[in-house]
Amino acid sequence: MASPDRRSPAPLILASGSPRRRRLLADMGYKFEVIAPEVDETLRPGADAADEAERLAVAKAREVTGRAPPAVIVAADTLCALDGEIIGKPADRADARSILGQLSGTRHHVITGLCVLDPRTGRMVSESVATAVVMKPMSDAQIREYVESGEADGKAGAYAIQETGDRYVERIEGSFDNVVGLPTERLAVILREFRVLPIERGG
Repeated sequence: MASPDRRSPAPLILASGSPRRRRLLADMGYKFEVIAPEVDETLRPGADAADEAERLAVAKAREVTGRAPPAVIVAADTLCALDGEIIGKPADRADARSILGQLSGTRHHVITGLCVLDPRTGRMVSESVATAVVMKPMSDAQIREYVESGEADGKAGAYAIQETGDRYVERIEGSFDNVVGLPTERLAVILREFRVLPIERGG
């Protein structure tokens, strides 16, 4: 007989249009629905990267609340920071080449703001997780070829470590999944606190 306090997994909403976050959350074993948030992601000049990532994650979770069925909502926003300067998603491919030129041969940080919100109780946890990434030097030709492949499009820092961008990464210090876009290790801990459990597999 199951223990009295054992509960079925709570309904879960992922407030993100990112296929990478969808895949990471699914790989964690959770059953969830997806609702893409409609949020202005313009960055505030001079703001701290961790504060901005967390602010945007909270904004995404709250925006989805009005359009979601009763459920725990997970939202995230990922930024890069180099020497205190925020680097978001490239505006176009010329911008992507410029960003990669900045990051080439550097140690920078990938920061994901994370928000878990239960509108039914008003409970919310928001924080940020940082991972250091050391990039190998990239030649102009390598940058141009990478950007033209399309992998830089829409990616914070203009690279995708989970695709072929990892060949330009010397090492990471911290969570790999956080660089992809979702700090799964920390998220699992928070979801347990909200009584949201992964679906059991294999009976």
